[in-house]
Amino acid sequence: MAMIRHSFDKDVNQVLFEGNSSVKKIILNRPQKLNCINHHMISEMTKKLKAYEVDPEVKVVVLKGNGKAFCAGGDVVASYIYMVAGHWSHGANTYKKSLILDYVVATYGKPVVALIDGIVMGAGAGLSMHGAFNIVTENTVFAMPETAIGHFVDVGASHFLSRLPGFFGEYLGLAGTRIRGEDMVACGLATHFVLSKDLHLVESALDEVTSSDTDKISKIISKFEHKPNVKQVGVYSRLEIINKCFSRKTVEEILSSLEIEAGNRTDKWVLEAIKSMKAASPISLKISLKSISEGRTQGLDQCLAREYNIFCHIMRRTVSMDFFEGIRAMLLDKDENPKWEPARLELVSDEMVGQYFSRVDEDDWESLQLPARSSSVVDLRRPKL
Repeated sequence: MAMIRHSFDKDVNQVLFEGNSSVKKIILNRPQKLNCINHHMISEMTKKLKAYEVDPEVKVVVLKGNGKAFCAGGDVVASYIYMVAGHWSHGANTYKKSLILDYVVATYGKPVVALIDGIVMGAGAGLSMHGAFNIVTENTVFAMPETAIGHFVDVGASHFLSRLPGFFGEYLGLAGTRIRGEDMVACGLATHFVLSKDLHLVESALDEVTSSDTDKISKIISKFEHKPNVKQVGVYSRLEIINKCFSRKTVEEILSSLEIEAGNRTDKWVLEAIKSMKAASPISLKISLKSISEGRTQGLDQCLAREYNIFCHIMRRTVSMDFFEGIRAMLLDKDENPKWEPARLELVSDEMVGQYFSRVDEDDWESLQLPARSSSVVDLRRPKL
């Protein structure tokens, strides 16, 4: 019980709300937990964002994190404890609130600026990638590592990854590759690259903003922009080979293509992609590929609804217990030796995968209901830069 109480303590300082009358700041403040967000934090941020949106004096909202991370993801251990201690729907409720928060940011009526000077993964990406501006630095590390714990790329990733050039999104989602701020700007995940030492200058300049005009805000940020060089070191510069491999229709074909490339070249990223995919949950890989593929032709609302369906099936163990096994092996016991079931890709049938994309067969289950947003709000998404 002590473990459960510790996980769900509502520390009012887990999120800080600061700023002036025109510029509001939402600061994630769990540095010892790499700012992983929990139910309480999600609820507080959603409440404040809704209040700021209808306040005519507020022009801009800034998101940032204290410590060495922006946000390393959701508090999956807390979700795990919810599942073990109660009904699966408790975890689904927190997840639903998280997706609604992501949708509010994506459709926000005022520019949302994320200052990402450190780790941004999973739910942290869901919180930041949908906003108007993502400012990254040489310290920024982005990844969607969900398949390594038996989960799938979610929090709207089937939308924002599927819109990256070529099949770079499939590569990031399936291989769980970590990329730096330079690559994030190059592929379109971030809008601006600023040196970490100059980030406080950007923040100070944003403090003076008195308009929601995205062009004016972009010009302010651009004054501090640094042009990174990704041609030699960034994995994005390997896009041609990435497209060749990750454009395949099945995970098996993608792995086979990577292994052929590994025999033809000595690129480290190819070997790392093979290693991480072979270590990941087979069913998670197949769910993630199908979800990203479907996301290519769907709006964010459709992507979030589908991801909620998948999550509920994972929580109620419709087909597999890989998520629970992944949490055990990687985050609790930390033996880093998960026993996936099914254990191999060829044992994961299309029918198994398809079940995750169907409605949950329970009488009281409801699909994701997103809040109504005006069309004028949706039109204020990230500007063309």
